[in-house]
Amino acid sequence: MKIEILHIGDCPNWQEAGERARSALTQAGLSDATIEYRLLSSPEDAAQVSFAGSPTILIDGIDAFPGAVPTTDLACRISVTHSGLAGLPTTDRLRAAFTEATTRDGQR
Repeated sequence: MKIEILHIGDCPNWQEAGERARSALTQAGLSDATIEYRLLSSPEDAAQVSFAGSPTILIDGIDAFPGAVPTTDLACRISVTHSGLAGLPTTDRLRAAFTEATTRDGQR
């Protein structure tokens, strides 16, 4: 499993997103998954990937939280959490997304 975190330079949440992703992968028994980071510095960069605001977390190239509208705007992404809106998903939501992806893809 490859996790990619798409982010913009001004995003205050991309590093924490990576830390939460690593924790969620470990909790899900997927500690061998790789996490890569990609800085998007132009609308053209954003147009080449499934970007829905920073940070966007991809699982094998697919948005971990489908339903978001792709954009070429270099903007922040808002995540829905149990506590309300936030700048990144919770570790629990990430773990669920990773687990669902392994089930969907038959990797478990």
